[in-house]
Amino acid sequence: MEDLGLFGPESVTWRVMGEPILLVGGFRALLIQGLHPRTMRGVLQNSALMDPAEAWSRFMRTTEFVRVRTYGTRAEVEKAGRRVRKIHAKLTAYDPDTGERFRLDEPDGLRWVHVGEVDSYLSVARRAGVRLSDADADTFVAEWRRAAEVVGLDPADVPGTVGEMRDYIEAQRPGLRFVPEAAHPLRLSLKAPLPRLLTPLKPALPALTLLAFATLPRWARRLYGLPATPVGDLWATTTLRALHTGLALVPAGVRYSPDARRARRIMAA
Repeated sequence: MEDLGLFGPESVTWRVMGEPILLVGGFRALLIQGLHPRTMRGVLQNSALMDPAEAWSRFMRTTEFVRVRTYGTRAEVEKAGRRVRKIHAKLTAYDPDTGERFRLDEPDGLRWVHVGEVDSYLSVARRAGVRLSDADADTFVAEWRRAAEVVGLDPADVPGTVGEMRDYIEAQRPGLRFVPEAAHPLRLSLKAPLPRLLTPLKPALPALTLLAFATLPRWARRLYGLPATPVGDLWATTTLRALHTGLALVPAGVRYSPDARRARRIMAA
C-alpha cells in the first residue's frame, strides 16, 4: 500500500492546501506569529532577517517543511520533523520582559505558531471561496493535530475544532503585542531581500503583505498600528475571492504545484 503521509486523499487538508490563494495564508501566519513576543524574539535573535542569503535560505527551508509535512511519506515527514525539533532544541533567546533565557522549543511558543498557521490557512481559504462546510473546517483543524506532533507538541494540547481554536486565540490576546525591536513587516516588504532571479517579483510583495494584513482580525491590525475597520474586512474578502476566481481560470497544470497535482489525481481516483 502506498504511503500517503499524514493526511491522504480523504482529508480536507489535501483538498485545501494545494490552492494557490493559500500563499496569502502563509504570509498571514507569519504576521500572527509576529505578535507573540517570545516567539518573535526567538526569530529575531536567531536569524538575520535582512541578510538576503540567510532570509531566502530560511524561507526555502520553511516552504520545504510545509510541503513535506502536507504531501510527504511518513518517513519523509518524520525525517523533516526530527531536523526541526533538533534545531529548536539547540536554540535559545533572551526575554527582556522577564530577564529569562528560553528555549525555542517551549510548548507555548510552538502552540501559538501552530494555531496561527491553521487559523490563517482556514480563514483565507474560506474567505476566498474555497468550498468548506463548518464540519469540514472542524475536520481541518483536527487533522492538523498530526502536524503539531511533528514539531514536538502533544496533539491533545492543541485545539481540535474551530471553536477551541477561537477560544485559545482569545485567551492569548492579553499577552500579544508587536515588540519594539522588530522592524514593521510593511517596511520590510519594501526592501525584501530576494535573490537576483526573483527580483522582478519584488514590486508585488508590498501588495501581498498589505492583503495579508487586511485578512487579520481587527484587534491584530491595531496591534501593528494599522487601521482596522469593517471596510478593510470587506476589501480583504472581495480581493481574496477575486484572486481565487481569477486563478481558477489558469490551467490546472500551471496553477497547481507538482505535489498538489499528484494529490488531486489520487483524490480523483
